Amino acid sequence: MLFKFKSAAASDLIMLEADGRKLLKIMLGDDPVKGIVLAADIPARMAALEAAVAQDEALRQQRAEQAASEQNEEEAVVLDTVRLSQRATPMLKLLARSLAEQSDVVWGV
Repeated sequence: MLFKFKSAAASDLIMLEADGRKLLKIMLGDDPVKGIVLAADIPARMAALEAAVAQDEALRQQRAEQAASEQNEEEAVVLDTVRLSQRATPMLKLLARSLAEQSDVVWGV
């Protein structure tokens, strides 16, 4: 399944289900198949997503430092190859454009 996020302010954003659900869970606390983020709510949703990205980057940095200090290949920490920031950037851009034009973001409709 795919998520298609729509806004009158920008072109559609299409994401795989797992990625879309992860971002929705961060922004909304749940991951509804259909929904809307009102223009008035966009700043809070963007802040939640940006905070999660910052937390993920800090955790990745901490794990990388631990792995470098241990230098034990058998117990090396495996980091995800795709960062949360890479998944969240298109959504943040969509939200920013929608906020600038006071346009709602919808999906699943």
